[in-house]
Amino acid sequence: MTRPLQVSAVTDDALGDLDAVGLVEALHAGAVSVPEVVEAAIARVESVNPSLNAMAYRAYDRARVEAATPRDGFFSGIPTVIKDNVDVAGMPTQDGADAWEPRPEKADGDFARMFLATGLIPLGKSRLSEYGFSAAAEHPRLGAVRSPWSTEHVAGASSAGSAALVASGALPLAHANDGGGSIRIPASVNGLVGLKPTRDRLAQDKLMRDMPIRIVSDGVVTRSVRDTAAVFRESEHVFRNLALPPIGDITRPGRKRLRIGFNTSGVGVSAAPEVAGLTLDVVTLLEQMGHHVEEVAAPVPDGFREDFLLYWALLAMAMVRTGRRLHGRSWDRDRLDNLTLGLSRHATRNLHRVPGAIRRLRRAARESEQFYDTFDVTLSPVLAAETPRIGHLDPTQDYDTIIERLMDWVAFTPVQNIAGTPAISLPLTQTAAGLPQGMMFGAGAGHESVLLELAYELEEARPFPRIAHHAG
Repeated sequence: MTRPLQVSAVTDDALGDLDAVGLVEALHAGAVSVPEVVEAAIARVESVNPSLNAMAYRAYDRARVEAATPRDGFFSGIPTVIKDNVDVAGMPTQDGADAWEPRPEKADGDFARMFLATGLIPLGKSRLSEYGFSAAAEHPRLGAVRSPWSTEHVAGASSAGSAALVASGALPLAHANDGGGSIRIPASVNGLVGLKPTRDRLAQDKLMRDMPIRIVSDGVVTRSVRDTAAVFRESEHVFRNLALPPIGDITRPGRKRLRIGFNTSGVGVSAAPEVAGLTLDVVTLLEQMGHHVEEVAAPVPDGFREDFLLYWALLAMAMVRTGRRLHGRSWDRDRLDNLTLGLSRHATRNLHRVPGAIRRLRRAARESEQFYDTFDVTLSPVLAAETPRIGHLDPTQDYDTIIERLMDWVAFTPVQNIAGTPAISLPLTQTAAGLPQGMMFGAGAGHESVLLELAYELEEARPFPRIAHHAG
């Protein structure tokens, strides 16, 4: 079997092979300076971007200015990127599309204001699939975002660019958000830690808050559990939702042995044999660690797949119908891809079914939460099959082909978006082809701490793989 072409940015510079917490320690020790770290990150991003196509907008000059006098915060001086569907002052928000002429935003959105208050320095914006609707960012004109594990394969989505840059070692962490799996899917594909938090855990932009069912949650993709835990700890110092128990400072495995229910049958489709086998391997590992694990039915009602698709389509219809009002005369509907337009048509033809679908989805959310009366944690694969090659989810194909392929691959993650419960993807397994295959652990609302403690324990038991350090 031919070894896939991998892309690594890691070299002997100020970043080394450190994660974000390690960089904070190096900065405090005086081993490196913020300007050195930022310049190294810029060089790394530029070295891998021709192969990965991960950057949507560059703000390097701004980053250099901030590096000279970085703002306070735990992550003071640590470079990152922000996914191009949240607003950052002075940067355009393109939502993964090229259907209008971009304009710089006048102010930070609520999420960026909170995120950057931790001290992070944004180098720019990262690529996503158009409006985040696809699990692969393969834009017909902007090109595909490729996985650094294999440039013949997609980087997942919608937080594709962020995940590709972090997995390659160009950046220690990056912003991601998740409305149907968009933190967990690229984390799975790229061998990263990706925690989708409880609904309303972090500050969010108005567009996300105004959805009929608030399915989107913001977070990060990282290479270590401690980086993810630190981001949520520091974010709580800036923004605290008093309706949820605090996550706090999670720094080590928990002692409690957990009741874990696992399944390999997702929403309307079961995992491929190889993925199911990898899941059972993790079940064995958990049992060896002393946890109680048993197989359960997926906690979703009949019809969930169709109802979620209709709700997803409703969001696309809203984007298409409001495009000109939001973006002005440069708006060109014909530059949207076949997936966005097909989803919009699906919603338009089925508008009479939308109220019932929303009602059933809300009921499904309540039923899903009841599952955690019996179990502490759920386990499933993140995705139903191995990572597809570039072209499999090409949005220039007809809508019926794209949506069938998409729904067959993304068969596990949407449940937590509807329920508003947390779930984390951990890079615990790899396919026979050597590609990462993430495993997903879910918990009840507000119980991110349980997931992080388990993640620390699993990271110790099975250290996460990294891409070999060589030039891209």
